[in-house]
Amino acid sequence: MDKITILWVDDEIDLLKPHILFLEDKNYNVITCQSGQDALEEMADRQFDIVFLDENMPGLSGLDTLTEIKVKDATLPVVMITKSEEEYIMEEAIGSKIADYLIKPVNPHQILLSLKKNLQHSRLVSEKTTANYQQEFRKIAMDLSMVNTYEEWAELYKKLIYWDLQLEQIEDTGMFEILESQKIEANTQFGKFIERNYASWFNQDDGPVMSHTLFRKLVLPELEKGPTLMVVIDNLRYDQWFAFEDALNTFYKKRRETPYYSILPTATQYARNAIFSGLMPLDMEKKYPKWWKNDTDEGGKNLYEDKFLGAQIDRLGLDIRWEYHKISSLKQGKHLSQNFKTQKNNDLTVIVYNFVDILSHSKTEMEVIKELASNDKAYRSLTLSWFKNSPLLEIIQQAQSLGLRLIITTDHGTINVKQPSKVIGDRETSLNLRYKTGRSLTYEQKDVLEAKDPGEIHLPSITMSSSFIFAKNDLFFAYPNNYNHYVSYYRNTYQHGGVSLEEMIIPFIVLDPR
Repeated sequence: MDKITILWVDDEIDLLKPHILFLEDKNYNVITCQSGQDALEEMADRQFDIVFLDENMPGLSGLDTLTEIKVKDATLPVVMITKSEEEYIMEEAIGSKIADYLIKPVNPHQILLSLKKNLQHSRLVSEKTTANYQQEFRKIAMDLSMVNTYEEWAELYKKLIYWDLQLEQIEDTGMFEILESQKIEANTQFGKFIERNYASWFNQDDGPVMSHTLFRKLVLPELEKGPTLMVVIDNLRYDQWFAFEDALNTFYKKRRETPYYSILPTATQYARNAIFSGLMPLDMEKKYPKWWKNDTDEGGKNLYEDKFLGAQIDRLGLDIRWEYHKISSLKQGKHLSQNFKTQKNNDLTVIVYNFVDILSHSKTEMEVIKELASNDKAYRSLTLSWFKNSPLLEIIQQAQSLGLRLIITTDHGTINVKQPSKVIGDRETSLNLRYKTGRSLTYEQKDVLEAKDPGEIHLPSITMSSSFIFAKNDLFFAYPNNYNHYVSYYRNTYQHGGVSLEEMIIPFIVLDPR
């Protein structure tokens, strides 16, 4: 490995001889000069890994030298060293993107720490992260054999996401593959847990908060505290929330984070209608047949969310002023952003934002999106990029200035499907890749959670003999006809409707304005 080469610029460089000898003894190569001009000439002749720069020098000052260095090489780390503790100098240096700021007198160990922090940071973080995950791996493996409540599953899933986010930063493919195998095992065990327990959650008071109870149990208590903006981002996974959480910190501080469970199927027409109606699909069909549409019915399946919400608000006896907005395009988002101040007198403003769902469908249909969102890390990155540049962030900024409480949630998540599972059905069978409903379904029993009587889990039946099946793990349903083309087209796309941690355990976040 080549020696690390340091450029040390100080008009009193001779006084720093002990520091330089200490670094050379640690196998660093130190080049010295006594002025900013000399430093720029040295940079013209050779490459440096880092610069230690005195702030107070005659001639070209440290700050002026810093500016010139950044013009020549914006990525070169520069550590500013100064006797002065004046705030404006610190601000100037930090604004010029220095790597570190040290106050004289400095000792050799301070210099060594700064070097390690700036030049060996990635390696040290990588080694520590790998060691920590190796230790945690055993604990997660033990937890997987013991976890048996919906609360424990939510915590375990968040722990897996945490390590996903940690390991993605160090690019250790070996560790990442181990984590992926744990996620697969977790989904296998979670599928069994849902199979055993899901139906019973509707008959007990101590089950998890689910789509149809979300408004009453979690949203309603917040409305009592003051005007609220509720944003439902369609198809938002928990890891995607973590990806853009920091982008909100300037405007809002998180007060509450509650994982909740999407109903089955984890699909928009079921889960989001359940949120707004406060009812399960079977009850929606019975109570509001004009608003509810089954899979095989013609027309849009989520056209009456505002009416469902209004009916629920009336049923709960709420005397509030509210508005509902659905955003499915940049133009709609910009229009709402430009007119958002009109919402200031509402007790509740609800926005359904469809971008993430559009993104997941685009990954299926467009090659360029397949490239940009080739895996979960890229999918998160694309979501963050969208959010930071979206009208939604502008709306949230305005909500903060109006003093609105903010709720961010979703209707269901999504999973990157990898393996096909053959299914056969008639022409009336639904088209979704992660669930099917219809008559005379033929399928691999081990691959699915089956509901032969949909009424038991509060789902409507298209016909008297209809059943539902939900894909487990990262499977997707494929018909035998044109099988290879179908599998090739849909493999490694993001789908929803089935049983997985990613689809079912989703965030409900409450934030207060800063």
